[in-house]
Amino acid sequence: ARQMAAVLLRRLLSSAFEEVYPALSPDDQTSIKSGLLLIIQLETQSSMRKKICDIVAELARNLIDEDGNNQWPEVLKFLFDSVSSQNVGLREAALHIFWNFPGVFGNQQQHYLEVIKRMLVQCMQDQEHPSIKTLSARAAAAFVLANEHNLPLLKHFADLLPGILQAVNDSCYQNDDSVLKSLVEIADSVPKYLRPQLEPTLQLSLKLCADASLSNMQRQLALEVIVTLSETAAAMLRRHTNIVAQAIPQMLAMMVDLEEDEDWANADELEDDDFDSNAVAGESALDRMACGLGGKLVLPMIKEHIMQMLQNPDWKYRHAGLMALSAIGEGCHQQMEGILNEIVNFVLLFLQDPHPRVRYAACNAIGQMATDFAPGFQKKFHEKASTALLQTMEDQGNQRVQAHAAAALINFTEDCPKSLLIPYLDNLVKHLHSTMVIKLQELIQKGTKLVLEQVVTSIASVADTAEEKFVPYYDLFMPSLKHIVENAVQKELRLLRGKTIECISLIGLAVGKEKFMQDASDVMQLLLKTQTDFSDLEDDDPQISYMISAWARMCKILGKEFQQYLPVVMGPLMKTASIKPEVALLDTQDMENMSDDDGWEFVNLGDQQSFGIKTAGLEEKATACQMLVCYAKELKEGFVEYTEQVVKLMVPLLKFYFHDDILLTNSPSMPLLLECARVRGPEYLTQMWHFMCDALIKAIGTEPDSDVLSEIMHSFAKCIDVMGDGCLNNEHFEELGGILKGKLEEHFKNQELRQVKRQDEDYDEQVEESLQDE
Repeated sequence: ARQMAAVLLRRLLSSAFEEVYPALSPDDQTSIKSGLLLIIQLETQSSMRKKICDIVAELARNLIDEDGNNQWPEVLKFLFDSVSSQNVGLREAALHIFWNFPGVFGNQQQHYLEVIKRMLVQCMQDQEHPSIKTLSARAAAAFVLANEHNLPLLKHFADLLPGILQAVNDSCYQNDDSVLKSLVEIADSVPKYLRPQLEPTLQLSLKLCADASLSNMQRQLALEVIVTLSETAAAMLRRHTNIVAQAIPQMLAMMVDLEEDEDWANADELEDDDFDSNAVAGESALDRMACGLGGKLVLPMIKEHIMQMLQNPDWKYRHAGLMALSAIGEGCHQQMEGILNEIVNFVLLFLQDPHPRVRYAACNAIGQMATDFAPGFQKKFHEKASTALLQTMEDQGNQRVQAHAAAALINFTEDCPKSLLIPYLDNLVKHLHSTMVIKLQELIQKGTKLVLEQVVTSIASVADTAEEKFVPYYDLFMPSLKHIVENAVQKELRLLRGKTIECISLIGLAVGKEKFMQDASDVMQLLLKTQTDFSDLEDDDPQISYMISAWARMCKILGKEFQQYLPVVMGPLMKTASIKPEVALLDTQDMENMSDDDGWEFVNLGDQQSFGIKTAGLEEKATACQMLVCYAKELKEGFVEYTEQVVKLMVPLLKFYFHDDILLTNSPSMPLLLECARVRGPEYLTQMWHFMCDALIKAIGTEPDSDVLSEIMHSFAKCIDVMGDGCLNNEHFEELGGILKGKLEEHFKNQELRQVKRQDEDYDEQVEESLQDE
């Protein structure tokens, strides 16, 4: 009960301080402050003392006024007295409060800087009490992070870094990775702080990463320090090529850490990647490091290792070598392009490997390269790649390999120029059709569906690229596809049904209205039946997003004839487009309970606080918004009945910063909706424009992402084209003028910053490349 009371009080101060605390009498406020400090001194139980310290830190955070005055001077006296106390519990308490709120000194910080430094150094040298050493290192790291823009302070505190590194090492071997996590945060936010001790930092990270006696999580965190630096301080890290050369084999060794699984080859459900596994962590690290440091450095270092792995008799090494090739394609793009011929010919051999998981990895590498090097890959290797993948799809005894070959074929055809695909169309269609027939039989007899799901998407992808050239094959596929949609109604077949709906609509779009009309009525009835059951579908039903996209394709095919279906379609579409994501502002204590919670993503806001958003439903929301834009574009005045409710939904989404796709979709809808509304007359149109105009101007002023910003500006200009002369008043011009002036000033300021970066001691040609990209 005491612990729960402490948690609730901290949360109350965190979320409702302004409503609760000022309403108390001065006497009550004083007794709360003195009472909390007294409880810390009397408390014997360590976990309870920590919770009281969290309350004190939260209260202190709220008692720093706008000018930085600390309105609770007694807490500073308590910190100074406690940190030099003989009582270890009190020393821990002082460090815990300072770690939780490193800004506790407010505007007195500069005055107390030497005292703070002396306090931290002294505690980090405490050989008798490991907990003091660990806590002081975490407090020092928190203080550095809280002052990340104060360069003189960072320089002054540089000599604390060896103590932090020692504490990282010691705490890891006491099964505590909290200081290591702090080091990752420093690498992410204040990498320059590490420069004086960069070599020891990197050597320590390498040592911990290589130590198999530590837990997987600790080893991955140690690797994360190096990988994060490759992203945040690439030029600095490129000067330590010896470390990079040692880190790469560590990542590859992690990728070999795979388990034998007898059921793998014919598993019918694809499990999500185990992101805690060494293999996934190693692959992700390699991908990020290649992108961060560039292929010029990474490819020569990794090439020999991969070649050796591919010749290893143990399947795990061959698998890891192929997955490594997939991972570095993006980062080493320029360098791999020159030797792509040799790489592809070599990888294709592994589609014949005796081990199914190696064949799977070869499919993965081909699929990834087809995406990373498109369309050049397709132009050079269309015959070899398509033939080899189709042969691999015949691997009847290994479902997972078949499905992945089909997935690689999707990657290949998506970016394949139509003219290159046509000569192989007959052969492609023949293979896809025979595989589909076999897998339909297996679905009926055994209930297996994994390969069928991928084959249906492969057919859709081929049709999408072939367009009208797919007409001769239409009748070969459509009856079977309609059969699947009619009969695959069980819960476990939802994904198959959704993908088949997508396939039918893509084929319809490819072959055109004339050919598709023979089935259009049946297909519409099937979609309508699913739509009427829409209210019964669970929120996470994969059919929802496929359905929404299919309706929009049907709209493109049928044109104005689609208008009659809008009353059925719009309800569920608006419901999905209106999804409100769950968000939460959490402090460090809450985060510890939340980090494993499914579907949440977190952004660190500093000051021990994080912003969390539950991402479930955001993709569907983005798709639904895209479809609304599609209807407005295709149906024009036929969409007028819905313009008002769509505008009321879309305009507030100009401030929806949680998902770029929603913002990118949203702004182009504005001029389209005005076009739809034009039929209602000038008064209605002007009202709608007034509702949009201020929001668009504000969005131009506040949007941080340059891609989204240019889309909003483009949309605003199109709206003005639609509305014509006189649609902006003087206030609009003044506000817009101020915003655009600010944007231009920002542009010139960024030019100056780029010049400053060119003077940096770590400046090299790769830095120049990234500055040019900016």
